[in-house]
Amino acid sequence: MGKIPPVMRFGLSVALVVAAADRLSKWWLIDIYDLPARGRLALTPFFNLVMAWNPGVSFSLLDDFGEAGRWGLSLVAGAFVVVLVVWLARARDTAAGFALGLVIGGAIGNIYDRVMFGAVADFFDLHIGGWHWPAFNIADSAIAVGVVLLLWDALVRPRAVKRKE
Repeated sequence: MGKIPPVMRFGLSVALVVAAADRLSKWWLIDIYDLPARGRLALTPFFNLVMAWNPGVSFSLLDDFGEAGRWGLSLVAGAFVVVLVVWLARARDTAAGFALGLVIGGAIGNIYDRVMFGAVADFFDLHIGGWHWPAFNIADSAIAVGVVLLLWDALVRPRAVKRKE
């Protein structure tokens, strides 16, 4: 086996940090702080901690498929991670490596929840007035930021900058 390319090593390091941060935050909020028993905790006028279990995907889509959904979504997400790792192995610049690492780490964090608990633990609740964004977690945030960065890299970032890296 050959040496792991620097961009891939960087992206996998980012993925590890994201997955670990996600797991640690969930462990602390669920097992140590006991957010499920304490209920909603208002931290600011626009941010709460809540306990929500999402058996589906984003915005609770596909949440009524029970065990088949649990394992099916886990397998699809796992296959997606494999595709992203292959993409990461071919990446040539650190911006793409960083973005792919965010998405990979976030996906791994949510796969862990789905396999271990049957649903993904979400607890960040942003709101303005009576409008609440669906609860989310560190993994979800990393995935969202990673996807935005990948889109920016593909659509906006000048090609000349990519060639210099």
